[in-house]
Amino acid sequence: MEFFRFERDIPFMRWGKFSLILSLVISILSVYFIASKGLNFGVDFTGGTVMEVSYDKAVDLAQIRQVLAEQGITDATVQNFGTSREVLIRLPVKHEFSGGDLSEVVINALKQNDTTVKMQRVEFVGPQVGQELLENGALALLFVSLGIVAYLAVRFEWKFGVAGITANLHDVLVILGCFAFFQWEFSLTVLAAVLAVLGYSVNESVVIFDRIRENFRKLRKADLTRVIDNAITMTMSRTVITHGSTQIVVISMLLLGGEVLYYFALALTIGILFGIYSSLMVASPILILLGVKREDLIKQERKQQEEAVP
Repeated sequence: MEFFRFERDIPFMRWGKFSLILSLVISILSVYFIASKGLNFGVDFTGGTVMEVSYDKAVDLAQIRQVLAEQGITDATVQNFGTSREVLIRLPVKHEFSGGDLSEVVINALKQNDTTVKMQRVEFVGPQVGQELLENGALALLFVSLGIVAYLAVRFEWKFGVAGITANLHDVLVILGCFAFFQWEFSLTVLAAVLAVLGYSVNESVVIFDRIRENFRKLRKADLTRVIDNAITMTMSRTVITHGSTQIVVISMLLLGGEVLYYFALALTIGILFGIYSSLMVASPILILLGVKREDLIKQERKQQEEAVP
C-alpha cells in the first residue's frame, strides 16, 4: 500500500554530512545536560512512599497539593489514577518519618479537608530497592543494545550493526537529554518507553537496510550514495503510514492519557520522531563513512548459505 510515489530519488545523502554534524552536536549537548543537571529520578528509583486514595466525587488535585504543602510536603507528586475520584500520591523519602508514619500524616491531613477520602493502598520503596531498579534498568539498556548489534551483524554485516546501534543510541541520548534539561520526572514507565524506542527505531533501520541489500543486487552499476537514496525514497510511503499511525496513538495518550501516562507518552513521542530521523539521516550516512559495499553483503550471504548446508 502506497500513498504516493516518487519519480526521482530524493537526495538524502547530499545532506548526510550536515545531519551527522547536527546529530553529534545534539548528542554532546545531551551528554552535557545529563552530566550537569542529572536526571530527575522518580520515587521508583530514589525510594519513597506511594499512596492511592479515593473520594466519593471528583477531587481537585490543586487542593490536595495545598493540603500537603501545609504539612511541609511540597515535593509530592499528585495525579489522578484511573478516574477523577482516585488519586495517586508519590512522596519522596522523609528522614524524619518512616514510610508508615508519613502515610498516616498524609491521610489524616486529607481527612481533615474531606472526610470521604479512603486509603486504597500504600507502598514504601526503600532507597536500596530504587538503586537496584536503576542498575537493572541500565543493564537492560546495555543488553538490548548488544542484542541489536549482534542481530544486525548476523542478518547483514558488522558495518550495518555499528550504524544501527549508533543511530539507536542517538535516540536514547536525545530522550535522556530532554528529560535532564527540562527536569521531567524519570520513572520506570519512562525507562520502559526508552527500551521500546530502541526496538521501534531498529525496525525502521532494518527496513532501510533490507532495501539497500536489494538495491545492491538490482542497481549493480549505481554508486553507494544512489543505492541508499533509492532505498530511503522507496520506503518513504511505508514510513509515513507506519510512523504516522503510531504517532497519532502516542499523541492521543500524551494529550488524553492523564498524568499517569504523560511522561511515558512524551518519551515515546520524542523517541519516535528522532527514530525516523536517525534511521534516515544518521544510520545511512554512517554506512557511507564505513565504506559498505556490495562485496560485503555477498560475502556475508555466501557464508550464511554455507553454514546452512548440513
